[in-house]
Order: sequence, then C-alpha cells, then structure tokens
Amino acid sequence: MTHVKRFDHVGLTVSDLAAATDFFVALGLEVEGRGSVQGEFVEAVCAIPGAHCELVMLRSPDGFRLELSRFVTPEQLPGSPDAMANEVGLRNVSFEVGDLQAAVDSAAEQGYGLVGRIGSYEGAVRMAYVRGPDGIVVSLFEQL
Repeated sequence: MTHVKRFDHVGLTVSDLAAATDFFVALGLEVEGRGSVQGEFVEAVCAIPGAHCELVMLRSPDGFRLELSRFVTPEQLPGSPDAMANEVGLRNVSFEVGDLQAAVDSAAEQGYGLVGRIGSYEGAVRMAYVRGPDGIVVSLFEQL
C-alpha cells in the first residue's frame, strides 16, 4: 500500500516574510494566499508551545507550491546562512527558468549572489545556485 497520494508543498521558515516573498515572486512564483496560524493545532504539529506563524503560500506556473513561514512567537532561532550543499538538511529548492542569466541577474539586483558559478552539464542543461533570503540555496536551471 502506498501512503503518499500527491506532493503538496515545501515549507521554508524565514526571518523576513516580505523579503522572501518578494524574492520568489521576482523569480516568477505567484502568491496563492496569506494567513497565520496559532493555537492548539500548530502547537501540536510543531511541538512548540505558544507557536504563532505568519504564512505565505506561493505557486509556480506549473503548480509547485512553496510555503514561507515566519514565527511571531516564540522568537525564531538562527539557521546556518552560509550552509553549503554537503551540509545535512534541506539542500536546495530548484526551479527551471527560461533564461538562466536573466534570472541570476534579477536575483543579483535584489542583492542575492551566486554560491559558485554557472555550470553546464553535457550541453543539455545550465545551472547555478543562488543564495537567497536567510541563506536559502535556490537552484536555477535552464534546458539547452
């Protein structure tokens, strides 16, 4: 028996919800909804007494959903903003783009730079890692 029926979303905790939302909207995602959760439900799920989160749900053109959350209470704990790809945990969030250089340039205009450099794989794909808000590594790639 299979338990999973479908993929729903990836959730990222961020320190600045507006900045993170702006970053992903500039890449081409659309805001699907906004809200906040607190009380028994979120306390039970997160195992954090007094938890209160503000949320923004984003959707890519093909239906991929990305949830951004910011804890109002308790105070957020810092992550590892300089994490590299070999650090255990969420490695990256990846998006196919139509023009890799334009997407990298757009991120740079917002103050977000490359982790390394643009690479090419067997003439079929070009890819780059951009370090976005709170050090989130965003993989951007284009099919050649």
